[in-house]
Amino acid sequence: MAAPEEPELSQAQTEKLLQFQDLTGLESMDQCRRTLEQHNWNIEAAVQDRLNEQEGVPSVFNPPPSRPLQVNTADHRVYSYIVSRPQPRGLLGWSYYLIMLPFRFTYYTLLDIFRFALRFVRPDPRGRVTDPVGDVVSFIHSFEEKYGRSHPVFYQGTYSQALNDAKGELRYLLVYLHGDDHQDTDEFCRSTLCTEEVITFLNARMLFWACSTNKPEGYRVSQALRENTYPFLAMIMLKDRKMTVVGRLEGLIQPEDFINQLNFIMEANQTYLMSERMEREERSQTQVLRQQQDEAYLASLRADQEKDRKKREEEEQRRQEEEKVLQSVLAEERRRRTLEEEKERKSECLPPEPLADDPESVKIVFKLPNDTRVERRFLFGQSLTEEEGSKAERAVR
Repeated sequence: MAAPEEPELSQAQTEKLLQFQDLTGLESMDQCRRTLEQHNWNIEAAVQDRLNEQEGVPSVFNPPPSRPLQVNTADHRVYSYIVSRPQPRGLLGWSYYLIMLPFRFTYYTLLDIFRFALRFVRPDPRGRVTDPVGDVVSFIHSFEEKYGRSHPVFYQGTYSQALNDAKGELRYLLVYLHGDDHQDTDEFCRSTLCTEEVITFLNARMLFWACSTNKPEGYRVSQALRENTYPFLAMIMLKDRKMTVVGRLEGLIQPEDFINQLNFIMEANQTYLMSERMEREERSQTQVLRQQQDEAYLASLRADQEKDRKKREEEEQRRQEEEKVLQSVLAEERRRRTLEEEKERKSECLPPEPLADDPESVKIVFKLPNDTRVERRFLFGQSLTEEEGSKAERAVR
């Protein structure tokens, strides 16, 4: 028995299907469609559920996927720029470094052991994203409390929403993962991220999304982008019709170097963005042309329908006129038959006409409306009713 065919998708559902495939990196369109149908075509809920699966949280609908990546991070052409911590200088610097090395090693080793053991006691609370927008807004508020309101414009939405807007607007998206416990985070925020030249550059050139890795939304994104150290930034853009990481900046970077590296990444990928813009413009022009053709077709169709309507009205009017003529003919025929029947009835009741020389008779002349004359003889003893019958008989004749 043949399997039933799946219903066709509407234009809005097709667009959501392509967006979901771009945001998740899934190759199977059938799997993308099933996931969206399970979430009633709510693309935000579907992407969130997909990303939760990346963290090992089982989906309420499907088993864990084979490719849980959100964006294309496997491109070998991704530009990476890692800033190492400066080496100590002079005898005093090296002395301080060597003295603190055992303590630093012991601290981070014990911290890693504690975190590892804690995983067996209770799961990481960051593993399930329940309020992604709240995580982002909470981070922005804590950032402003600590570093002030002079900072690049943060995208106040989820990571998937930022990806979707960057794709729709064909803009670069810079993702910043804030490591609260890292020793270079504070200096980076104060000396680089919140400087006037960096703020002006980022606000004019790209969308900027940020979140703390201590928040479930930030932790989820960090697991997808696989950062090595902090501060961590990733440049994402639409490339080959997929949202792709094209640049990674890791470590404490100075403002001038930061801007130069971002410029280098943008210039290296500008051709891809221009190509996407040209393709989108061509698709838009094709869509406009198709829309114009559809409008012309609809106008022609309406004109044909109007002609058909007028033709039907004329035929109906002609049919009604013919019906009136037929009804008139039938009415005349009924009137004639009625007169015939009346004539026969009157004739049956009419006595025979007396002879012309009968002294007991009289000749009566009737002048009809059509100027004809009717003559008949009657006996003196006959009634007026019989005369009327004779008149009706003559009229019918």
